[in-house]
Amino acid sequence: MPAPVLHLGATVLCAHAGPAQPISPFPRVLLSGQPVVTQLSPYGITGCSLASTSSPPCVTGNWVVAATRVKAGGAPVLTASSTAVCVPTGTGLNVVAVQPRVLAT
Repeated sequence: MPAPVLHLGATVLCAHAGPAQPISPFPRVLLSGQPVVTQLSPYGITGCSLASTSSPPCVTGNWVVAATRVKAGGAPVLTASSTAVCVPTGTGLNVVAVQPRVLAT
């Protein structure tokens, strides 16, 4: 099923509402003037609400499921339906807002 492709300006949060940003987006392909994000780029997470508890907060998010048919630089692009796992908590990342024009499967 087609889903919107993630780019640098997409809003992504950890399961505990901590904002996540791609560490290394792919700069050669732009969507709305911003680089797309591929499966190879982990997301850095800041402000995870678990930081105020005794549990370790989410630090990074690694993508395990991405587009199967669309690639940038040989790596699958991320879509709004992609799946990620946060380290060290094992929870996922939630895509909250993304550009609506470009879709991938």
